[in-house]
Amino acid sequence: MTGSRRFRSTFLRFLPRPVRATALSAGALAACASLTAGCGAIPGATGGSVDGPIKVMTWAPQDTDATNKPGMPAMARAYGKWINSHGGIHGRRLEILTCNDHNDSVGAARCARRAATEGAVAVVGSYSQFGDSFLAPLESAGIPYIGGYGVTNDEFTGTMSYPVNGGQPALLAGLGRALAAACGPVSLVRPDSIAGDQLPALLDSGLKAGGHAPAGDQLAAENATEYGDQAEQALRYATRGTDRAPVKGLTGAAAAPAGQQARKGCVVPALGDRTDTFMDSFRRTRDDYPSVRTATVLGSVDQSVINATGGAAGPYEGAYITGWYPPASDRRWKPMKRVIDEEAFGDNRIDPADAGVQTTWIAYTVLRAALEKIGTGEVSADTVRRTLDGGLKVSTGGLTPSLRWPYASRLAALGLPRLVNADVTLQVVRGGELVEAERTRGSGIDGITDMTSTLENADLD
Repeated sequence: MTGSRRFRSTFLRFLPRPVRATALSAGALAACASLTAGCGAIPGATGGSVDGPIKVMTWAPQDTDATNKPGMPAMARAYGKWINSHGGIHGRRLEILTCNDHNDSVGAARCARRAATEGAVAVVGSYSQFGDSFLAPLESAGIPYIGGYGVTNDEFTGTMSYPVNGGQPALLAGLGRALAAACGPVSLVRPDSIAGDQLPALLDSGLKAGGHAPAGDQLAAENATEYGDQAEQALRYATRGTDRAPVKGLTGAAAAPAGQQARKGCVVPALGDRTDTFMDSFRRTRDDYPSVRTATVLGSVDQSVINATGGAAGPYEGAYITGWYPPASDRRWKPMKRVIDEEAFGDNRIDPADAGVQTTWIAYTVLRAALEKIGTGEVSADTVRRTLDGGLKVSTGGLTPSLRWPYASRLAALGLPRLVNADVTLQVVRGGELVEAERTRGSGIDGITDMTSTLENADLD
């Protein structure tokens, strides 16, 4: 994310997709329009028939040295098997195509072109960090992108994108709201990059809403192999007294209000794939300082990471973590778990507590609602897209608010016109497990909380 390096972390890009991609997309759509009434009806490109299987694609990186999300395509296959074992959708089978983008922009574009070539009517429940590479080919073919992971800003700006969660903006604003009541000084450790520059404003929007001073802003190289200096500076800031000057290298309030000083300080690493690297350094450094609390967001940490770093004995025990959905123990996940038990029992790639698996489940819930609305008519990328654009309201059984995608959401002024679900939940690592945080008066987040109003006040200039 710095220099000429490609975007490789789970942080949002808050810059528009390149004009080049937009121009290519518009040109392709114009050419398509000259050949047919709509790209969605081109045989072999968008699956526009009234019989035969309905093809959709799910992609995610697998077998890479960086982020891997094998549970997402595995969950998609399990869902397809379950639908087909129960008679399909209006008698039609669901054919699940999967693709590995290899955490690479070329791979992401290749998956998108394959979706068009093989006649997918939608790309559903997928993960890729390269929105500027895959959205243009999808738009050229008129293929909707339903329920991406929310990892790139493009997913909240593209007109053919239908996100089901609030991405990093909602998570950071929610984390700020939660920490405002729980923490003394808050130190944010984030990438020294254009995308990282947006993170303090999002966290501070939540802190401000809770009457808290801004977080200390600690910059770090996103590709570092060790973060000892950053961990020490973050700890010094989070444990400082009101009479001490700001720590060198940090920006933010010189001193928190006295009431905040009485509470334990908090360190918030938001380094995407490098959060674990930071926590290794943090664990070695923290014994030399007063006790602090840690907190972060899903995408930087999930249950699989907690398990891999020692569970209850690891560095995340006691940490606050904001997520998009209820904890995996919530009864609202029972339908998903039933599908996993019936169609993928023993498949250790599918963890019901993984946010990627959960997002894929919700995305396929949206797809199913759209297909059932279409009924026995033509199923194509065009008809799926028009159904979603036509005001379809999708219930996800309480896992999210009812989902609907108007032309522009309330957050359009923030540059996120497709962000329609800003709900967050507050979780805590207890006994090595992510569980719902206890509801306490004045916590800032009580159960599922909508961050739309908080985000509307974020200063991203």
